[in-house]
Amino acid sequence: MSDTYALFEEAGKFLAGRVMSEAESSLQVELDSGKRVKVKSANALLRFAKPAPAELLAQAHSLSGEIDLDLIWEVAPDEEFGFDDIAREYFNAQPDAPQRAATLLRLFDAPHYFHRRGKGRFRKAPEDILKQALVAIERKAQQAAQIESWAVKLAGGHCPAPISEQLYRILFKPDKNGPEYKAVVEAAKRSHKAPLDLLKDAGAITSPYQFHWKRFLFEFFPKGTAFPPLQAPPIKNDLPLAAVQAFSIDDSSTTEIDDALSVQGLGSDTIVFGVHIAAPGLAIQPGSAVDQVARTRWSTVYMPGHKLTMLPDEVVQSYTLLEGRDCPAVSVYFSLDAASLTVKAVETKLEQVHIAANLRHDQLDAVVTEASLAGEAPAGYAFAPELAFAFRLARHLKAQRELVRGKPENFNRPDYNFRLDGGDAGEPDGSETVVITERKRGSPLDLIVAEAMILANSHWGGWIAECGVPGIYRSQASMAPGIKVRMGTKPAPHAGMGVKQYTWATSPLRRYVDLVNQWQIIACARHGRTAALAAPFKPKDAELFSVISGFDAAYTAYNQFQNGLERYWTMRHLEQAGLTELEAAVMKDGLVRADTLPLVFRALGCESLPRGARVRVRITGADLLTLELHASLVARLDDPATPADDAPVDAEEADEAAEAAAPLALAIDLQDGDNAADPAPSGAA
Repeated sequence: MSDTYALFEEAGKFLAGRVMSEAESSLQVELDSGKRVKVKSANALLRFAKPAPAELLAQAHSLSGEIDLDLIWEVAPDEEFGFDDIAREYFNAQPDAPQRAATLLRLFDAPHYFHRRGKGRFRKAPEDILKQALVAIERKAQQAAQIESWAVKLAGGHCPAPISEQLYRILFKPDKNGPEYKAVVEAAKRSHKAPLDLLKDAGAITSPYQFHWKRFLFEFFPKGTAFPPLQAPPIKNDLPLAAVQAFSIDDSSTTEIDDALSVQGLGSDTIVFGVHIAAPGLAIQPGSAVDQVARTRWSTVYMPGHKLTMLPDEVVQSYTLLEGRDCPAVSVYFSLDAASLTVKAVETKLEQVHIAANLRHDQLDAVVTEASLAGEAPAGYAFAPELAFAFRLARHLKAQRELVRGKPENFNRPDYNFRLDGGDAGEPDGSETVVITERKRGSPLDLIVAEAMILANSHWGGWIAECGVPGIYRSQASMAPGIKVRMGTKPAPHAGMGVKQYTWATSPLRRYVDLVNQWQIIACARHGRTAALAAPFKPKDAELFSVISGFDAAYTAYNQFQNGLERYWTMRHLEQAGLTELEAAVMKDGLVRADTLPLVFRALGCESLPRGARVRVRITGADLLTLELHASLVARLDDPATPADDAPVDAEEADEAAEAAAPLALAIDLQDGDNAADPAPSGAA
């Protein structure tokens, strides 16, 4: 046998080596590495005596790049052919081994010119297909050059305009085949930077506040926040006027006043306590233009210094419970024994209610005290007797719920109000000065509103079920760790609230599920036991499940966005106030909660301290993009002998810990979830 070497194909690669032995259908070939492989005879495409295998491959690779593809495509026959046929046409009648191998490599590496038809055999591509392929190749080459150019600029600290324009898509909903995304990935590899740091250093992110805000808009309001032209459908003016003087309790910034209260019969044996809810459901119809807008937004979005309402202001103002007006309302009246506060009767009415006053938390919290409500201090404010009774009732209702819960509700952590000063009118831009003030949870006015809304929501949930009408419920099987609040269409106990069933129906101007439930309640008020025939949503209605799914996802994301911006402004407050040290309480795993700010963060040195330990920590760094706060232990403030807090971790604390442990996720990637206990459903903004 004169041939001592063979070139063969294996898994799409060409190898060459010395032929050691040959059987009927296979060869044994030794590679330059010394490895011996068994090669099928059909895969041995070229036998040669010289040059040596390594040299042959080197010459073939070099020579193949010089072969003119257009020329060999022109001379190639229309029918199937072998690579040796083209080698003879292109080089000479007797091409040498490197020329034959070069032709094979060139044909094999040009599938747009030549379609593979077997081992060493090809067929040239039709002209129209070739032209399309060449255009695509050219486009790909241009794109590769563009990616390279952008990557160089990014790594050098300059952000090209196309990447700036696609910033949020690249970060949050990337097209991983897009050139902008590929350029960022390539530049990040070259510069050894995280994409967020790379883009910030390149000038694509100039304002952390705008980064968080525009990221949220990109995800949830890609078409902008403006409302389409809408008119508020009128409510027919045929509702009876209730014989009550109602009052609402909200913050001064609240424009969507959903709920008001009334008290009748003070001094008698029976006192009637009324809860009056704004009634957009009497005018807005399912499927209408206004409904479609509300269902697209699902809820009002709150954030420090700004909000995005579920409905346009002109629509809201048509139904809000504004002081001095007779407002359409869905009212529920609880007739109570004056001495025992036992409920003797309940009635729901569709009516007009005169709103005598819009009371404001920020103006009254300091004067509406427990002492004044109990008659132990002067009560120089409007509706003092009504508020005193409402407070007595609220404490009674709360105590009843706590018996069911099995433990009291604790309000040992305050709420916080954020006020942004300075900046232009309208939405914040991040340059404002933030003022953070504490608002004690469970204040008398808070308790009055919260218990009134829980009472109404729980009653309506049971009542519509009795009428055979489905609603949207919130339930919690138990308060055991990890048991979350769920939404469904059937009544079930809410362990966290301590009630048999619980709906959201008291904020129809702010939450879409409340509007849906109000439609169902209105049907029950009008039709009683036959309401199931008239209600917009029927039992097992797929639309209800669709509403639950859409609302739950949006509402969770909105809350996380609000929490993220509150964390942003709290960290800005640290900067603006020049605070470098904070007093805090240890939670778990090195996490601490600041005493006077809504801030949970990790502090080095606190990992081994018991839960509840009091510490002073030093702020060592902050990243307003990822919302990470870095701190370290300065000193322990309490007696090390103080026993650890062995109270079980509540759901709120667990959620705070989870958010603080992963601030980057809070800033960039919205997670699903829900609090284990519902916030008090008041009308406060």
